[in-house]
Amino acid sequence: MTEVRIMNVPELGTPLGQYSHLARVKASEHLYIAGMLSADASGSVVGGGNFDAQCVQVFANLETALKSQGAGWGNVVQFTTYLVHSQDIPNFMAYRTREFPRFFPDRRWPPNTLLMVDRLVKEEFLLEVQAIAAL
Repeated sequence: MTEVRIMNVPELGTPLGQYSHLARVKASEHLYIAGMLSADASGSVVGGGNFDAQCVQVFANLETALKSQGAGWGNVVQFTTYLVHSQDIPNFMAYRTREFPRFFPDRRWPPNTLLMVDRLVKEEFLLEVQAIAAL
């Protein structure tokens, strides 16, 4: 049986966004989801130049990957996010502030590491998000 405890450590202060410090997991299996981009099933870029539209597609792709294995947002125990432009950090935080309460109604945000990268596999991609889920 899967048991996920998502928590913050008071000594580390308040997280700077919709994430938590720790996820303690007991699970029979783990699902490692490759970084998702804003591409449709044919590989075409969705939302070229539009960061918010790309966020929508990236998280839709993550949800599709989760559902393919009988999982959902509540199974996610960690995200790693890659952004191409540091100017998009406020946009990313705004997207999470707006959408994460729908994904995580219990407001237990999985840990997230945010990294800046020079570019992604295609220049048009503005972000990539990978996830680990417990099953």
